[in-house]
Amino acid sequence: MSDLAAKFEDAQARVKKLSKTPSNDDLLELYALYKQATAGDVAGSRPGMLDLKGRAKFDAWTKKKGTSKDDAMTKYVAFVDELAG
Repeated sequence: MSDLAAKFEDAQARVKKLSKTPSNDDLLELYALYKQATAGDVAGSRPGMLDLKGRAKFDAWTKKKGTSKDDAMTKYVAFVDELAG
């Protein structure tokens, strides 16, 4: 396992133990960076109008399109560090 992958896994564990729940915008950012790091660019169609949560997640992930998996991992780790203070 690479050093970056180890830091990414550690950040995933730390985010679950944050002292306060992140805002919805922060949660969407975490989701988008995680999905980009683990799955790459978003695929499929945008969820329907009535699926507000699904659309928000899809849109957040779409904004990361073109970001490499390593870059997304690095940004995820940095964002968790920022949230953890």
